[in-house]
Amino acid sequence: MKICLLVIGKTDAEYIRSGIVEYQKRLGKYIPYEMKILPDLKNSRHLTETVQKEREGEAIIEQLQAGDWVVLLDERGESCTSVGFSEFLAQKMLSGTKRLVFVIGGPYGFSDEIYKRGQAKIALSRMTFSHQMVRMIFVEQLYRALTILRGVPYHHQ
Repeated sequence: MKICLLVIGKTDAEYIRSGIVEYQKRLGKYIPYEMKILPDLKNSRHLTETVQKEREGEAIIEQLQAGDWVVLLDERGESCTSVGFSEFLAQKMLSGTKRLVFVIGGPYGFSDEIYKRGQAKIALSRMTFSHQMVRMIFVEQLYRALTILRGVPYHHQ
């Protein structure tokens, strides 16, 4: 199985970028992984929130392949523990999923079309984080889940 993280816009803060790079390196030992960065919308200040979500949604849909299993990282999604997330990943690996795609939307979330395309929604926290910060948190949790599955001493209970 391959895991893909789709995000809107580049990560501006160096400290977040370096955290993402660190965990992406670690992930390489466990699973094929890629983060695809979709460009920010141009002139977004002149667009309504709905139009921004729709245009971002179109860009996300273009990146999806037939057979992708799509998980939206959404504050209204299902909450789970790190162990629960690792069990979710294990189930996807065993089910024969070829590409598991996690999507982080822009600052206003997702369009209705993306909500319809997603097979699951996961909340990383009941708190709201910047969409850039969520990238690093997610990559760390993905790494943590894979170490749990492999029995590597990283996660403590």
